[in-house]
Amino acid sequence: MLLSVAEARAQILADVSGERPIETVSLAQTAGRTLAEDLIARRTQPPMAVSAMDGYAVRAADLAHLPTRLKQIGESAAGHGFLGRLGPGETVRIFTGAPVPAGADAILIQEDARADDGFIAPARSVSQGRFIRPKGLDFAEGETLLLAGTRLGPSQIALAAAMNHTEIRVARAPRVAILATGDELAAPGKAIGADQIVASNSFAIAALVEEAGGAPLDLGIARDEFAAIAAGIRAARDAKADVLVTLGGASVGDHDLIKPALAREGMKLNFWRIAMRPGKPLIHGGLGPMAILGLPGNPVSAIVGGVLFLRPLVRALLGDPEAQSARSEPAVLGGAIHANDSREDYLRANLALGENGMATVTPFETQDSSLLRQLAQADCLLIRAPHAPAGKAGDPCQIIKLR
Repeated sequence: MLLSVAEARAQILADVSGERPIETVSLAQTAGRTLAEDLIARRTQPPMAVSAMDGYAVRAADLAHLPTRLKQIGESAAGHGFLGRLGPGETVRIFTGAPVPAGADAILIQEDARADDGFIAPARSVSQGRFIRPKGLDFAEGETLLLAGTRLGPSQIALAAAMNHTEIRVARAPRVAILATGDELAAPGKAIGADQIVASNSFAIAALVEEAGGAPLDLGIARDEFAAIAAGIRAARDAKADVLVTLGGASVGDHDLIKPALAREGMKLNFWRIAMRPGKPLIHGGLGPMAILGLPGNPVSAIVGGVLFLRPLVRALLGDPEAQSARSEPAVLGGAIHANDSREDYLRANLALGENGMATVTPFETQDSSLLRQLAQADCLLIRAPHAPAGKAGDPCQIIKLR
């Protein structure tokens, strides 16, 4: 009996060790990396009360009864605060981000004041605390702000910098070796025989690995010979790859040598085939500490398999606690669709915004697993559960976005 997609993904991720190698990198090198430990603030932000607007620092009590005039006794700018203290009937010109002077308890925005010969005439009253960002509004020293397992994007990196961290301990990027196989393959730009095609899967899988936070290693193309495939497998082991991804040769034809070649090298097979379309022949096993993921040779099958299994594997190797969580999103069908058979189907499809604001999905009419142009045009994969009944426009569905 074939494994379900969910069972296959769970088995792949179950083999991931909880202990991951850790390295320390500079803050400038952390984009896309995963925190190996909680990050604690080393300072308070803001470190003092600051103005949220351009205007005048005032005592709210001085503006309780209008009209009135306040004497301007100085200026406070960002990085150059006013060192004195505000007394009754006094004001300080202040700018956004500047320290609020001692004695002031509100900001009168400049649009509500008329300046005249060293005095200002407020046009309205203000309440205490108005337009003041209090000390520690964002965070306080000692607070835990980013948790282990967090993937660092622009916002998280900015926060880490504001917390005064210059170096960050992150999970080492998993090394993913990629070995394409097949006599029919030729590298782009090389001489291409009459019976050959240009190899493309390695580039897609490498991009997917890098996007997920891993470090891809392209081992090139191995011919359909045991010796050539074995050499590629040994190259992955010599490189101390965390994962070896093979492309092609995973089915049952006379030239599909990946599974027996891996077995000869000592692979412990976990499973081989999955109840899904595209991508039924998919190998998973282990060769010592190196995980093995054998993806089909058809381009769409390889990329869909990469999205469903390799991406979460890389994230799990990075310590992402949400690696196993479903990445699907709700949508509605844009038209009628046939009933499904016993395999979970991943239809290439386009998205549009419906009148109700809901994402509306329309699959391509042809779903051949060799059509790269169609996959490049697709916005998402429409998930069809095994034995799903026929659907009509407006029916709810689940999708995985591709971009």
